[in-house]
Amino acid sequence: MKTLAVDTSTMMATCALLDEDRLLGEFSLNQEMTHSENLVPMIKEMLDNLNLRIEDIDLFGVATGPGSFTGLRIGIATVKSFAHVFDKPIVGVSTLEGLAFNLPYDGYIVPMIDARRDRVYTGIYNRIKGNLINAVEPTIMKVDKLLELLREDYDKIMVNGNGTFIYQDIIMDILKDKVDIAPVNLNSCRASSIAELALIKYKEGYRDNYYDLVPNYLRESQAQRELRKKGR
Repeated sequence: MKTLAVDTSTMMATCALLDEDRLLGEFSLNQEMTHSENLVPMIKEMLDNLNLRIEDIDLFGVATGPGSFTGLRIGIATVKSFAHVFDKPIVGVSTLEGLAFNLPYDGYIVPMIDARRDRVYTGIYNRIKGNLINAVEPTIMKVDKLLELLREDYDKIMVNGNGTFIYQDIIMDILKDKVDIAPVNLNSCRASSIAELALIKYKEGYRDNYYDLVPNYLRESQAQRELRKKGR
């Protein structure tokens, strides 16, 4: 079964293709171009180099957030279109779960995605007998509150995600020898993790409806907040 997945939750645009448990290709770019400009060309180039067509894909996976409002909409709309046109199954995967899945780490895994205003989207995961267990549900939290929680209640922690670049100094200052920051190749969103998780979930009997699949923002957009203030 060939699984194509994308993640556009952050500045990193990434797509990957699995054939069962074999990674055929992965393409990632972290740059200022918008995902609407580079996502489809990335997918096409990857498939062209593998002599495959989009209709050869058996399953589509997509990161559903939290993360960039615009980025998520682009990635999800793109994958929903593919699934709809070719009538193929689609599975949405939490961006935080995908980040945690990057790390084959025997301890607590804490992905951190920048949510601005000194906040991060985060959750706490643990890998037990090879299975990734969600210990604290995805949430949005002030960085200092998250680090206090980790310092008081957790040991042997590894963090990853773009929040670690922004808050590295305070992370290391508060958690000290309790924490490690993931290596560069595992610190950003990877579509290969989304693809593998999507395939696992699909084989367990889970699939999404491409009409109903929507981003998981965990908070209102700026436009929604402005409308709410105006009483609309």
